[in-house]
Amino acid sequence: MYRLFGLAHAELMRLRDSRGQGTVEYVALILLVALVMAGVVAAMKGFRTGSGKQLGDAIVGKIQEAVKKVQF
Repeated sequence: MYRLFGLAHAELMRLRDSRGQGTVEYVALILLVALVMAGVVAAMKGFRTGSGKQLGDAIVGKIQEAVKKVQF
């Protein structure tokens, strides 16, 4: 009986595999950053100064640098 419970427990633990969890966390992090960036852009639309364009150019430049560093 003890052996049967041990096998059942091992099978349940195998079913609770957490592979792919990191991918979900990275996607959530990317979505959060995108949401913050969208909020900044939306907030800067109300201002009619050149600083909004400078901020946008800086963000786009950093994104382009990061994309160029990614290797497939």
